Amino acid sequence: QVQLTESGGGWVQPGDSLRLSCTASGPTAQSPLGWFRQAPGKEREFVATISWRGTTYYGDSVKDRFAISRDNAKNTVYLQMDSLKPEDTGVYYCAGSRGVIGRTAQSYSYWGQGIQVTVSS
Repeated sequence: QVQLTESGGGWVQPGDSLRLSCTASGPTAQSPLGWFRQAPGKEREFVATISWRGTTYYGDSVKDRFAISRDNAKNTVYLQMDSLKPEDTGVYYCAGSRGVIGRTAQSYSYWGQGIQVTVSS
């Protein structure tokens, strides 16, 4: 069983940066890891994902501002968020796949508990 634990959220002002981390326990070797987010009253939105070898995909609203990376030796995936906007506010979820990389929540079997990111002046 895979468990995912997010950290690094908080409150920042527009234009600031923040880095989220997600550490996985259990069998995640060669599994894609991704990030989703959900704002109040909205559906869960794909943010970014990364394969075990480092291939990355991004949601249209965050590409050129966010960067996903992973350290396989530490079983950790990171999300560097730059030039944050108020519309980036939401609960960010780390997600793990059993092998298929995708942009939809259905591609992922394991989820963290979520961490709040608030961008506001």
